[in-house]
Amino acid sequence: MNNSQAKRILVTGSNGQLGSELRDLASDYPDLEFDFVDQSDFSFTDRSAITTNLNTLQPSFIINCAAYTAVDSAEVEVELADEINHKAVEVIAKWCAENSTRLIHISTDYVFDGTSRLPLTEAEPTNPINVYGATKRDGELRCMENCPDCVIIRTAWVYSSYGKNFVKTMIKLMNERSELNVVNDQIGSPTYALDLATAIMSIVSSKDWVSGIYHYSNKGEISWYQFAVDIKELMDSDCTINGVTSNQYPTPAKRPNYSLLDKSKIKLTYSINIPPYKDSLKNCLAKIKSKYK
Repeated sequence: MNNSQAKRILVTGSNGQLGSELRDLASDYPDLEFDFVDQSDFSFTDRSAITTNLNTLQPSFIINCAAYTAVDSAEVEVELADEINHKAVEVIAKWCAENSTRLIHISTDYVFDGTSRLPLTEAEPTNPINVYGATKRDGELRCMENCPDCVIIRTAWVYSSYGKNFVKTMIKLMNERSELNVVNDQIGSPTYALDLATAIMSIVSSKDWVSGIYHYSNKGEISWYQFAVDIKELMDSDCTINGVTSNQYPTPAKRPNYSLLDKSKIKLTYSINIPPYKDSLKNCLAKIKSKYK
């Protein structure tokens, strides 16, 4: 399919953080038609319904933002996480291959085990250490097997003015408490969903389609603790932030200790600009403040 045919864009998971940011950007692309669907009108737990819906909508481009992202709950709801993150993706990938539809599928840094100490390239072996990561890794594999012409974007630590995320949780807790403990031994870089949405639309609009796996997060290398400290400073909060180890803050699902993504490939291939994380955090906080005035 050439770029001139890419007129009808289907965005799944449209009520999530990334889907919401893509919806906001849609008006910047008047030559494209968008269909935004969420779980209520496009079930990811009924495989036959997925095919029926795709046959009805006939998109020329799919941006698959839909995912089961409750990392701790996935340890219990294994089948549901697998259905949404893996089996539904396989159905979509097969449909895209059969219908010459381009697919951008969103994945995660949690496909890695966190034992590296160097920024992770797309060629790094995957070895997930929790159910969420395993189901997302399986989704990637089915994607590549069934639709080799797809683009997979792994991202990390996503936040937005929309939905539930670390930034909004920290703001809430800093307003409620005088002291917070945040893990300081998990290293990566956050992703402002608006920046990722902008990068995705650059790929959609690109004259050259280069399939494969790509990494995207904002520029920087921090811990969750440092992220919380930055939020505190930018919000001018008096809350005390204490750094603790992952062992001191146990969760049902293990998290990778190091999942910093190397973004060289997406920058070079698609000329994507990647803002520093703190600049993007400032922009998001300004948006959050304006929403609640």
